[in-house]
Amino acid sequence: MKERIKHIGIMGGTFDPIHCGHLLAAEQAREQAKLDEVWFMPTHIPPHKTREGLTSAPHRLQMVELAVADHESFRATDIELRREGPSYTYDTMEQLVREHPDCRFSFIIGGDMVEILPSWHRYEELSRMIHFIGLARPGTDVKRVPGDNVTFVEMPVWDISSTLIRARAAEGRSIRYLVPRAVERYIKENRFYE
Repeated sequence: MKERIKHIGIMGGTFDPIHCGHLLAAEQAREQAKLDEVWFMPTHIPPHKTREGLTSAPHRLQMVELAVADHESFRATDIELRREGPSYTYDTMEQLVREHPDCRFSFIIGGDMVEILPSWHRYEELSRMIHFIGLARPGTDVKRVPGDNVTFVEMPVWDISSTLIRARAAEGRSIRYLVPRAVERYIKENRFYE
């Protein structure tokens, strides 16, 4: 008997640190797009970010693993961390599709990123390989979508970012309830962002 194809959502990012907004977005995508699993994929060298002082890859991966440990459908993958050079979505997804023929992949992105999808590295080939799930906050213009390769899911407004968390931690302010408790402990133990 042929095995059922699993529908996997990929959520990429620097995750410096991963926070509750990432987890909420992944859960909304999982539920509304009927995903079997969501894989959180920390980037090695994001091609569009140049921030100095990026927390080391092993620590960012560890924070992701701590954050997803209590969800049976979430997992961390280090696929981009094992490669050298910039992390291009096309290269990663080509590898995942090749290594997991029993899976169908969708890449989860912010609704604001949908309009610039055509500018992504090798977008045409990428769009033939995978599907995209756009997180539509209230006010997102879902009509301005390139092609028919994007499904939108509703995302509650929650103004939270890794930048905000790093700034609060640097000021000695509470980050409780912005990150999972295990991630908060890990940040404090390692004195990140101080």
